[in-house]
Amino acid sequence: MSEPDWQRSSFCAGGGNNCVEIATTREDRIALRESESPTVAISTNRAALRALVLRLKTDQTEVS
Repeated sequence: MSEPDWQRSSFCAGGGNNCVEIATTREDRIALRESESPTVAISTNRAALRALVLRLKTDQTEVS
């Protein structure tokens, strides 16, 4: 099995080990890991990740 093509956020400061990385797996799932611990990853489906991101954005705009 080949290694996923991990991508870092454009907000990752200087490419250090303080970033969230994301990759699409062979099973068409989304894998997430912290660059500081690259051997530990979680996976989810696209719909669940999208719902999480939308919720985080909503919560962020409500905190003023």
